[in-house]
Amino acid sequence: MTLLVLLPIILGFLLLAAHFFFRFGQMALVALALLFPLLLLVRKRWAARVMQLALLLGAAEWARTIILFSLARMAVGHPYLRMAIILSAVALFTAGSALLFRTPALRARYGLL
Repeated sequence: MTLLVLLPIILGFLLLAAHFFFRFGQMALVALALLFPLLLLVRKRWAARVMQLALLLGAAEWARTIILFSLARMAVGHPYLRMAIILSAVALFTAGSALLFRTPALRARYGLL
């Protein structure tokens, strides 16, 4: 059961790693995004809070990307709405993953009672 709750969190970081790799080639950020899920193995309250913060920062990065890409596409007259909708869904998914630490399974696992 706990693994099913952790999967969206892991996927959120995998999406961020792919974003940093394919869009910017920033290997340090790729490595960081790939290493963050290992923090799920630390069953401490601080680990859960760090994960939540990282996911919220990831959502902010997606929001920043939406703005930058939309402005760039508008500047050259290309359509941008579909891209903005898709990236908004990814941003909401990433931010929503931070809320999974409020589920009973993860509250018990990380001592967030």
